[in-house]
Amino acid sequence: MKTSSMTSSATTSTGTRIQLALLAVAFIALVIAPFAFYPIFLMKVLCFALFACAFNLLLGYTGLLSFGHAAFFGGASYFTAYAVKEWGFPPELGILVGVVGAALLGLVMGFFAIRRQGIYFAMVTLALAQMFYFFCLQAEFTHGEDGLQGVPRGHFLGFIDLNQPLNMYFFVLGIFVIGIFAIWRIVHSPFGMILKSIRENEDRAISLGYSVNRYKLGAFVMSAALAGLAGGTKTLVFQFATLTDVAWQMSGEVILMTLLGGIGTIFGPIFGAGFVVTLQNYLAASAFPVTVLTGLIFMVCVLVFRRGIIGEFNASRLGARLGLRTKQ
Repeated sequence: MKTSSMTSSATTSTGTRIQLALLAVAFIALVIAPFAFYPIFLMKVLCFALFACAFNLLLGYTGLLSFGHAAFFGGASYFTAYAVKEWGFPPELGILVGVVGAALLGLVMGFFAIRRQGIYFAMVTLALAQMFYFFCLQAEFTHGEDGLQGVPRGHFLGFIDLNQPLNMYFFVLGIFVIGIFAIWRIVHSPFGMILKSIRENEDRAISLGYSVNRYKLGAFVMSAALAGLAGGTKTLVFQFATLTDVAWQMSGEVILMTLLGGIGTIFGPIFGAGFVVTLQNYLAASAFPVTVLTGLIFMVCVLVFRRGIIGEFNASRLGARLGLRTKQ
């Protein structure tokens, strides 16, 4: 019994060391990456990876499938663009405006959506997101189909020029790290544990005395705010906000990214976003329809990798670890 306990402890310690080593390698790679690859492409990957992780907070850890997350991503894009371009806000305050706007939008949408479950919840989020899309199409401050263009990047903290590609890259990388850390803290907090219990068995969570709708709404607002953080940052990277950011296709893309990488994992959505953005980038100049290939990938993911690629990897590693413990 003592030997088994020692073996289990050693295995856990080894797994932790491996995870820390992988994190260190990933961080070093992200620091070196802009010197080897096009910074704009890398920044796009980071923005969509954060967006996918924000969506995964709702789907993977709370069990709520939203078809309307483009509203938060695109809404924050418009809010940030307007605050920076029209009000002259510095970039950090412009992004904060986008995050707060997305959180408030999430509060309103979530208030109505969480009263439904399953496919009805998903349809309510889609309907509300489409309403917001048509609002953005008609509103004067969004400039309709032209969008808000020529958004200045400005100076971070008043003296760091974000028009320099490397400065902008490390600014985006810093936001990405902060966003991922926030998600990690939420997931591993008592609040996150309750969200997981709601995902696994909502009736049991209710019987234990938890106000399920309140926790769902909290998760919805947090997910919306983090999606807004990604959307606002993306606006400064590309210096424009358009209807593409709030269209239903954007919600579909983030669902694909999350499912491809693996729901309920921290690194799965990051991998999925990197894969999809890279695929879109390299096929953009070709005659092959990207949407068709994206649909095929989605089908393969559903049929073969039901847990997602990272999810399947984690499951196989866990199975091997349990098998090793059984033998010992």
